[in-house]
Amino acid sequence: MDSAAHRRFIGGSPATGDAIHTFREGALLRLRMAANPRVVSLAPSATAVLDAAGLDAHVVGATVHSPTDKPVVGGWLNPDFDRVDELDADAVCTCDDLQSDVAAAARDRGYDVVHVAPATLDEVFDSFPVVCDAAGDAGAGATLAEDCRDHLGRVADAVAGRDRPTVYCEEWADPPMAAGNWVPDLVRAAGGSAPFVAPGERSAEVDPAVVAAADPDHVILHPCGKGERGDPEAFEARGWNLDAAVHAIDDSLLNQPSPAVVSGVDRLARLLHPDADLPDPWAAATPSESDEGK
Repeated sequence: MDSAAHRRFIGGSPATGDAIHTFREGALLRLRMAANPRVVSLAPSATAVLDAAGLDAHVVGATVHSPTDKPVVGGWLNPDFDRVDELDADAVCTCDDLQSDVAAAARDRGYDVVHVAPATLDEVFDSFPVVCDAAGDAGAGATLAEDCRDHLGRVADAVAGRDRPTVYCEEWADPPMAAGNWVPDLVRAAGGSAPFVAPGERSAEVDPAVVAAADPDHVILHPCGKGERGDPEAFEARGWNLDAAVHAIDDSLLNQPSPAVVSGVDRLARLLHPDADLPDPWAAATPSESDEGK
C-alpha cells in the first residue's frame, strides 16, 4: 500500500451503524440451516478467526494475503469474483471500512456477506462469534473470544501495580503515523500507555515534537502490511533524539483484528516488563465445533 492509499485508509471515517454487522438481513439464519456452510474469506483476519475457532474446514477459498493452503481468490481489495463463483460459497467474509466496496460488490453478486469493522479491542473479540456464524457456529467464536479475554486477564494480573512505560507505536513511516484503533488497547493490556491516539480512533499523522514531548520509553515499529520489516536504524536516523528502546514487531500481531492481537499483547508485555511473571504465550486451544449450528 503506498503512502497516499494508506492516508486514505487511516483517515477514513468509521462506518455508520454498528461496528459489527452483516449486510443481508436473514443471511445468518440461512447459513445456520446449511448442513456444511462453505465460506470464502476475503479478509486475513476472518481466515485467522475461523482457523483458531476450529472452523477451517468450512473455508473453501481465501485471498492471497491469508497464510493458508486454501484456493486463492485474488487480493484483499481486488478479489477475483469469478473464482469465488467457482467455489460455490454460501458466505463471503470481509473486514474493515476499507473493504466496504468489496463487500458491496459481493452482495450485488448475490452472496451472503458477513462484514465486521471493529475499532477497539473489545469489538475485535465481539466480532469472533459474528465471523464464526458464517460457518454456522457462532458458539465456537464466543468460546474463542472468552479464551482470549481470559489470557489477557492473566497478563493484566502479571503487570498489575507496575509503572506503565510510555509507548509510541508507529503504523506508517512517511508520513509518521501513530497507531490507533485497538492498538492503544493492546499497549494498555500489556502494561503500557500509548497517549498519541485514543482507543477506537483511526491512526493519525503525528508531529515528532509531540512524540518527543511525551518522552516514550519504547518505540514500536509495525508498518502496515509489511510484516516485521520495520527499520530501527532508519528510525534512529531521523534525528528525533528519543531516549527510547526501538523495536520492530510483525504488523499482523498488532493490526490484524483476530486472535493474533493476543500474541501481540504477549510480545509487548515481554518488551515492557521483561522481569514480570507473565503467563506462557497464548496459543489457540485445540477446538472443536460447538453444538450450535450443527
